[in-house]
Amino acid sequence: MNFPTLNPFKAMCLVPLTALLLASAPAHAQTAPAMSPSSMPMGQMQKDTAGSHDMKASMMMGMDEMQKMPMSGDTDKDFAMMMKMHHQQALKMAEMELAQGTSREMKAMAKQIIVAQKKEIAQFDKWLAKQK
Repeated sequence: MNFPTLNPFKAMCLVPLTALLLASAPAHAQTAPAMSPSSMPMGQMQKDTAGSHDMKASMMMGMDEMQKMPMSGDTDKDFAMMMKMHHQQALKMAEMELAQGTSREMKAMAKQIIVAQKKEIAQFDKWLAKQK
């Protein structure tokens, strides 16, 4: 499998940005002000459908799993492992869209995402298998 080449400067910028993003997620979750539906302006109240609840629960579980993953110290291996997990979460979300969504456009996009993400997960698996 051929992976696209990434400019070394861009790669060096992506690693700390990704680490910063992953490290800051818990801080953002902890510093958000508590709001109950009664304290929110009417325009900001969210509809909590079964689909949106399932989607958010899946996303939160995936973020938790990614944060718990121990880093190996090998940037390439860590990238492959984290991206594989990220793609697996995208698959779950796309499958939820197919099961619960109503938009034909979003369902079509979900199908495309499933095909693309499965292919990329297989590429990550193949590369990771060679690293053992």
